[in-house]
Amino acid sequence: MSRHHARNRRLPSDPDSALPDGEGPGAPRRPAPGGPLAGSEPGTWLPADGGDILLVTGFEYLRGEVERIVAAAGGRLRVVDDVAEAAPFWDSATDVLVGSDVRELPPRRRAPAVLVGLSGEGDTLWHLGAALGAQRVAVLPDAAAWLAEYLSRSRSPEAGGLVLVTGGCGGAGATTAAAWLAQAAAELGARVLLVDADPWGGGLELALAAEESPGLRWPDLADASGSIDPQQLADALPVAGGFSFLSWPGSRERPPLVDPVTVGGVLDAARRGYEVVIVDIGRSAEPLRTFAWDCDRLLVVVPAQLKAAVAAARLLQELPPVESALVIRGKAGVALDAALVAESVGLPLHGVMPEVRGTASATELGRLLDQGRRKSVRRFASSVLGLLAGDLQVGDFR
Repeated sequence: MSRHHARNRRLPSDPDSALPDGEGPGAPRRPAPGGPLAGSEPGTWLPADGGDILLVTGFEYLRGEVERIVAAAGGRLRVVDDVAEAAPFWDSATDVLVGSDVRELPPRRRAPAVLVGLSGEGDTLWHLGAALGAQRVAVLPDAAAWLAEYLSRSRSPEAGGLVLVTGGCGGAGATTAAAWLAQAAAELGARVLLVDADPWGGGLELALAAEESPGLRWPDLADASGSIDPQQLADALPVAGGFSFLSWPGSRERPPLVDPVTVGGVLDAARRGYEVVIVDIGRSAEPLRTFAWDCDRLLVVVPAQLKAAVAAARLLQELPPVESALVIRGKAGVALDAALVAESVGLPLHGVMPEVRGTASATELGRLLDQGRRKSVRRFASSVLGLLAGDLQVGDFR
């Protein structure tokens, strides 16, 4: 499951239209505000006809917007006013969309695919989406092009899965875990992208000793618009340890803002271009909102300490309602028992990340991936990837 912020992306009529000037032969094209649905002009890719999509809302304006979007996506829409009327059609629909006027779901029914609301509704949409267990949130009209593309792609399997790795407390080791998991997945033959989602983290590229590697960083994508071509993105990213990475620069300069629309376009392209996308995120509220809702699975890294367990339990209140699991960092028999920590946090235990001597200094020296070749680290990474393999659709990790 994953969540999506509002999108404002063109459907791809030209695969070279997505990256900033100088990064592809085509110039970026941004949809005109208030104009027709992006991707509906002649010559633009449109999906094949599909099954029924169910929309539950009593809002006439919202109904009209979604009808237009579904038509562009080549789908068939069934609209009902409330959940009582929706119940007979809920389980047979290819996708269930609910409007922001819906406050409860039919009993014993699957969660809706998308909560649809309007830009003026603000943060209440995110709280409502979490309460309903919606897989995604689309804020209209900005998300019109994204929703059309999502509905068209929902009828065919996506290439890869996004795993977000976050620390349950400061200094938990999330970056270390993310890098080691990416390294191990690449060694097992998967196409892997490691994403640095913390603009204040100092730059993942430094830990990989890859600051001189040619390729795009986040600031290069700040002006990207349109639907990003997955192959074009993959060709433009740097490589370290056998996997691609997208990092914030490891410099003293204040990082430029990259808006959620751009982030969503990058992650959508990453999902289509890679089998495994691992997102290393900070713990502040804005990066969590920008990245976490796009991910299929969350891994929370926590030291085997009581204070860390309490902090992780608090963090769970900020995370979207997707499949989540715990990774404990620590030596066997030291501090709290891993199973006890997992029970106190309330998440299943996916693995114990070993305390490898010299990891902190290795990270400072850009030798984090050297530590990842140790047998204890490889065992840890293989066990976690094995548990994730079914979700990520990348074959047998074991």
